[in-house]
Amino acid sequence: MKVLIINPPGNTFWGVPEWFAERLAKEFGQLEIVRVENDVRVGENLADAEIALTWLLKPEQFREAKKLRWIHSPAAGVHQLMFAELVNSDVILTNGREVHGTIVAEHVIALLFALAKGIHYAARFQAQHVWGQELLWKGTGRPREVAGTTLGLVGLGSIGRAVAKSAASLNMNVIATREHPEREKPQGVAKVFGTQQLSELLSESDYVVLAAPVTAETRGLINAGQLAKMKSTACLINVGRGSLIDESALVAALREKKIAAAALDVFQREPLPADSPLWDMENVLITPHTGGLAEKSWERQYELFSENLRRYLAGKPLLDTVDKRQGY
Repeated sequence: MKVLIINPPGNTFWGVPEWFAERLAKEFGQLEIVRVENDVRVGENLADAEIALTWLLKPEQFREAKKLRWIHSPAAGVHQLMFAELVNSDVILTNGREVHGTIVAEHVIALLFALAKGIHYAARFQAQHVWGQELLWKGTGRPREVAGTTLGLVGLGSIGRAVAKSAASLNMNVIATREHPEREKPQGVAKVFGTQQLSELLSESDYVVLAAPVTAETRGLINAGQLAKMKSTACLINVGRGSLIDESALVAALREKKIAAAALDVFQREPLPADSPLWDMENVLITPHTGGLAEKSWERQYELFSENLRRYLAGKPLLDTVDKRQGY
């Protein structure tokens, strides 16, 4: 049985480390473990692979993978794999959502504090050698407390649930939207709206966190109309995917001070183009899609994948399976 590990070309940060394949080979000596890093070798190896660990697979590659039975994506979001051939197949899809949940939630809290305390403004003053105490106090970056404010979560997956737990411990009022609001509320969430009540959540929130999967329903979810529902003092944080936001509408809302600020880890185009107006906006804090990166990320990925590999070999249900019809 062949396990094929496919690295994204030219991407050192998200690439599966060499030790990952070596450790698998040692632990699962009965399996053939192959790690490839380019499209040519992917084509050569997919034909007889039964299991693939990959961020991305093209439809034409999938059509050639006649023996493929299970795909694991290290990412939380799997919209890039939601093509018809895979969705309609019997191939199992799992993802790394539980690996990323706590890591990305920590990033969200860091961004939230940065916005609340005006750290993004202070960093600009530092670069200019300006003692900005009075400017911060009188300007839009005026520090404020997070306790007692309302955090609106769009998405209650592994990331959203971890954010809710942390935010509630900070004495924030956490509200959220989900497709099935009637389900039991996760720890830390005070109120759950249905997805059709997004406007209500936006109007009540001081901080809005986007942690929803990308589906046909969520693409462009935050547009000019929805941004207009937010408080002028509210901040938007996106750690989901860039396609959740109409980026041009967000730029306009930030310029016109319809919302106070935004902290963005993901974008419609990545890397973010050098000519994007977001770079130079003082009320925008940018992190380069690093929300899911942490020192122990791949160790956690290995624990999940190896456990699922043991389950697969034993014919048991796998952890963190994706509902391909829903896309998450």
